[in-house]
Amino acid sequence: MEALGVAAAMLSSALGGTAVGATRYLAGALDPVTIGALRFGGGFLLLLPLALLRRDPWPARRDLPAALGLGLLFFGLFPVLFNAALAETTAARGALALSTLPLLTLAVAALLGVEPLSARKLAGVLVAMAGVAVALAAGLKTAPASAWRGDLLMVAAAFCMALYSVWSRPVIARSGPVPFTAAAMAAGALCLLLLSAAEGGLHRLAGLGTGQWIACGYLAAVCGAAIFFLWAFALRRTTPTLVAISVTVNPVTASLVGLLLLGEPIGADLLLGLAAVLAGIAIATGLGRRRTAR
Repeated sequence: MEALGVAAAMLSSALGGTAVGATRYLAGALDPVTIGALRFGGGFLLLLPLALLRRDPWPARRDLPAALGLGLLFFGLFPVLFNAALAETTAARGALALSTLPLLTLAVAALLGVEPLSARKLAGVLVAMAGVAVALAAGLKTAPASAWRGDLLMVAAAFCMALYSVWSRPVIARSGPVPFTAAAMAAGALCLLLLSAAEGGLHRLAGLGTGQWIACGYLAAVCGAAIFFLWAFALRRTTPTLVAISVTVNPVTASLVGLLLLGEPIGADLLLGLAAVLAGIAIATGLGRRRTAR
């Protein structure tokens, strides 16, 4: 059951790397709030029929304030910080800054007494973070002058995600992952939609080209509905830290998307850092120990 949760989290994070590239592709045409409204508004519309068909339990009345509050945190504040960060930094650097999530989640879970701090998990997180540090050092000369601001904004987004991962797990356990994600996503999407309408962001949609509309549809279907369902599914089956450390897979797909669509180079330091990231995941999940035992 735990292995299934880790696999779902890694798939979610791999697809999440493509969200970095798609968001960067739209950043010149739409503001961060409007991109978030399209991503999660469309994601909610796709998740709602699935939630109704599956007939899984929705968050109970006592859990509803928590679900809506978590939705505002994760699907409201998080995408604003995420999208604003990618307007300042590159796709690969943004994804790597987001990879601070495992360390932040480990710290939050330990401080709140949700998950004990084990030496194995700490070692895995530190190895993965070392990989992130090596890869972030790559390409500093070719990065935008404002890249450091984007990196800091992405770390703030990661902190929102860490809080969501820790606080949402007991609520997801008492309801289905699809209804919970749909309810939380609806709260965040509605907030973003109102903000976008107030700031005139929706008027910019008329100027989008075919490729940009395809990117919007991809963000809604894959990066809105699919990856956050997988994230909730994973949180129901394993610990917040093991789910969070999977986000270090994100730079792999983000770097490939950045290379193919945005022309952002991939250096040797980045590849070395990604190898360390994957080694950290193996350590934290106990993959090596399990193979030895077999």
